[in-house]
Amino acid sequence: MAADDQEKTEEATPKKIEDARKEGNVPKSQDTSSFVTLVVACVIVFFIFSFLQERVSFLYAYYHDFMGEEIDKVLIMRIALVSLRELGLMILPIAISVAIAGIIAALLQYGFLFSTKAITPDIKKIDPIKGLKNILSLKKMIEGVKIVLKVSAVFLVAFYFLTNFTKELPETLFIGVWDQLIWLRDKAVVLAAVMLALFLVLSLIDLIFVRYNYFKELRMSKQEIKDEHKQMEGDPQVKARIRKVQMQMSQKRMMQNIPDADVVITNPTHYAVAIRYDQGKDRAPVVVAKGTDHLALKIKEIALNFGVQIVENPPLARELYKQCDIDQAIPEKLYKAVAEVLAFVYQNSKRRNR
Repeated sequence: MAADDQEKTEEATPKKIEDARKEGNVPKSQDTSSFVTLVVACVIVFFIFSFLQERVSFLYAYYHDFMGEEIDKVLIMRIALVSLRELGLMILPIAISVAIAGIIAALLQYGFLFSTKAITPDIKKIDPIKGLKNILSLKKMIEGVKIVLKVSAVFLVAFYFLTNFTKELPETLFIGVWDQLIWLRDKAVVLAAVMLALFLVLSLIDLIFVRYNYFKELRMSKQEIKDEHKQMEGDPQVKARIRKVQMQMSQKRMMQNIPDADVVITNPTHYAVAIRYDQGKDRAPVVVAKGTDHLALKIKEIALNFGVQIVENPPLARELYKQCDIDQAIPEKLYKAVAEVLAFVYQNSKRRNR
């Protein structure tokens, strides 16, 4: 295993990253998502703070009205329903905003992703031996150290500021509820700003670490890259075999078209090009077969067997072979030369028919 890890020195290919993404394996920083949702929650609380004050004041007055009254089940039920309603009105805007922020944070990190891989039943997931190895792995130990450091940092900073805030608590006993809420708001803003700054630093560190570790785990060996390329492009031996079969089929089809040709123009031995010109169907003479060396001899042999005239014209044969593909009309610059050859062939045919 160590040797395999050392060999994985190449960056992951786009296909490897895309395959990992399809399986739900993406670089997700939980701290970054938490930071975004926390920022949104703080902003929402700031904007609806007056509304929250009103609801809290309402509950305070509501509870105060029952002082001295006898408490029974009906009253307890009514107080519980009103309390739940008010708490719902206060919490619902924050909860909805936080949920939307969580979705946006995920989209910003790795885009839209839908994968059922994580929830697909897998018997290996309940393997106790494998589970124990995961718990005792280096990755889990690093995660544990990260959590301890983050919690310690947050606790120490929060403890420091809260300790300073508690020194002012005795003074708040002599002010009204409204002023107490304002004091609480001001302290909450200070604490939130400090904690957000701390969470921003922690989330950036976590984001960098997660992405680095993610792409490090996806690294590939040179052999894996070669295998992937072979898989994408196809096995060279298979491709060569396919090309050979295609060439054989093309040659067979080409040989079947030679009897319909009007003339075969040769080099005389190295090149052979069969030309067909049907005035009712072709706008210009068409190359129906071509070949060199052994294939040229085969074309000439078939032409002789079917009575197709053979004309030796080395320059024209070479030009036709280089510039024309099978079933393609000849270029305009060769019209005159080919027309002269066809005229010669037609005259010979007429003489023979006489």
